[in-house]
Amino acid sequence: MNNKNGFWTLRYTLINALYFAAFCTIHALAAVYLLANGFSNTEVGILLAVANITSALCQPIIAGVIDKPGWLTNRRFIIIAVTVIMAGSMILMVSHENKILIFIVYAIIYMIQFAYQPVMTALYFEYEKAGCKIYYGLARGLGSASFAVTSAIMGGAVAKRGVGILLIINVITMLLSAIVVFTFKKPDEKEGGNNDSKKSLGSGSSDTSSENDESEAHNNFIDFVRTYPAFAVFLIATICFYFAHNMINDFMIQIIRNLGGGEKELGYSNFLQAILELPVMALIGLVLKKISSGKMLVFSGAAFFVKILILIFATSMVGMYTSQSFQLFAYAVFIPAAAYYVNETMSEHDQVKGQAYVTSAITIGGVFSNLISGVILDHLGIKPMLITGTIVAAVGVVIAFYAMVVMKQKKA
Repeated sequence: MNNKNGFWTLRYTLINALYFAAFCTIHALAAVYLLANGFSNTEVGILLAVANITSALCQPIIAGVIDKPGWLTNRRFIIIAVTVIMAGSMILMVSHENKILIFIVYAIIYMIQFAYQPVMTALYFEYEKAGCKIYYGLARGLGSASFAVTSAIMGGAVAKRGVGILLIINVITMLLSAIVVFTFKKPDEKEGGNNDSKKSLGSGSSDTSSENDESEAHNNFIDFVRTYPAFAVFLIATICFYFAHNMINDFMIQIIRNLGGGEKELGYSNFLQAILELPVMALIGLVLKKISSGKMLVFSGAAFFVKILILIFATSMVGMYTSQSFQLFAYAVFIPAAAYYVNETMSEHDQVKGQAYVTSAITIGGVFSNLISGVILDHLGIKPMLITGTIVAAVGVVIAFYAMVVMKQKKA
């Protein structure tokens, strides 16, 4: 990696690291903050469900606007998003007793933070095509490492200083993000100019670029599905995978307590799965040169299935840690492989939407998990909940194979 390539990678890595540090304070520790501010478990569930559903609905709309020619670009949207999140966090700092205001503001910043995640991915492909060589896997992997480190630190910080520290960290990370993204300009961009082009999301091939320039954006969902049928079917598989994935993450403390552990083991488990993502994401670009992104997505789906299957038979924390180790092949493979798949198969006018639909499917899987898993857990227990998640994940593997292998072969 030469100095110039290292420069772009460093800047993009900072964007990812700051994002996932903030993601930890707002998303991963949402229940901690809300419960401390007088919310019940039911109210927490309702708030997160509303925020997730809103995010899933808004992401394709936002992507459609960004994909159209005009002022709003990937970079500018991220700057707007981090500014709104920072302002919302400041409002929460002075609103400790108004639950309605907390509900509204927290739901908004939670939703916006999720909404700009696929835009960061689209930003990478935009800059890559513009000649800014970025090591995406390393940058995304270090983002996961940032999440892991933040998780490890925040537990003790909250215990000592209270949940207010979460908002302070979030404001700091968003301020730094705004500065980094504002200064993250392509070589052809000029201060105050209109060269912040978003028509640069393609794979970099001159033939592909020429073809994509002549294509039209498919902003209507029905048109999008007709244009990319295999991808549309795969989104159903994604919902299944993340139903199982979120089941483990959302109810991890109950699973761990059932295996004889506690909060300390919860911290170890979260750190383990997050830090393991780094080496895989850093090397995934090399793997994708040998194996197609579609096949890697099927492989990651199978890993999601194995990850939750192990927990059905686990009798101690060894089983939990073994399950979490499959994060290497599940989430760590899925995220970059999905990003590359969208970039390789879609017109540049549809790529932001494609990234947004993936994130929307992930979000929908989480919503279904929140609504169904808790009910099963309360009425039937942990093992029936895990069996349900395993069955859903298995269905997802079958659907993913059909979409990525069978449908692709028919099209070919």
